[in-house]
Amino acid sequence: MKIVIFGATGMVGTELVKQALYNGHSVKAFGRNVFTGNLPKDDKLELVQGALFDAGQVRQAIKDCDAVLSALGGAINGTDVTRSLGMKNIVEQMQETGVNRIIGIGGLGILNYNEIRLLMDQKDFPPVYLPVSIEHKKALEYLQNSKLQWTFVCPPEIINAPATGVFHTKADYPASPNNLRINVGDLALFMLKELQQDQYLQHRVGISN
Repeated sequence: MKIVIFGATGMVGTELVKQALYNGHSVKAFGRNVFTGNLPKDDKLELVQGALFDAGQVRQAIKDCDAVLSALGGAINGTDVTRSLGMKNIVEQMQETGVNRIIGIGGLGILNYNEIRLLMDQKDFPPVYLPVSIEHKKALEYLQNSKLQWTFVCPPEIINAPATGVFHTKADYPASPNNLRINVGDLALFMLKELQQDQYLQHRVGISN
């Protein structure tokens, strides 16, 4: 499978690149700093330096790929619109190129608390995470309003630790049990497995070690 990874130089993106290559995929790593990032050297890895908000550069990166993985990040104080407007551009360019499968990363706050409310809507939701949850919600809405085959993984705290292969997932709700942490290795492992299995099409996914 040929995959383009956005946010490829971040903690999650770098792990996605490494695991995708290990699993035999061809990978395009897209970002501003891909040539200075800590990415492996591999004949199946193409480094694509580009700007996330540039429609032509993003469209060219997506073209001829089988799927998109988005590990967009940034500040959590609400001043950084990378997650929402970046996703908007990715969705638009996927629709232009006919590439349909995307797995992205959101956050715990946009999972369901019950049938009518999200976790971010609860009074005890930590205020510090509300701005970034709003960004994640906007990104989700771009996916929901598209005709793409999407999955939006919504992790709790991401720990810089390798894959264990032992984790829990649940559609649209927090994982049960929810230990409020997930190893970056397991997060990447799940995303790549989901790319093959399509178990959570058109769903958010709660995940936890």
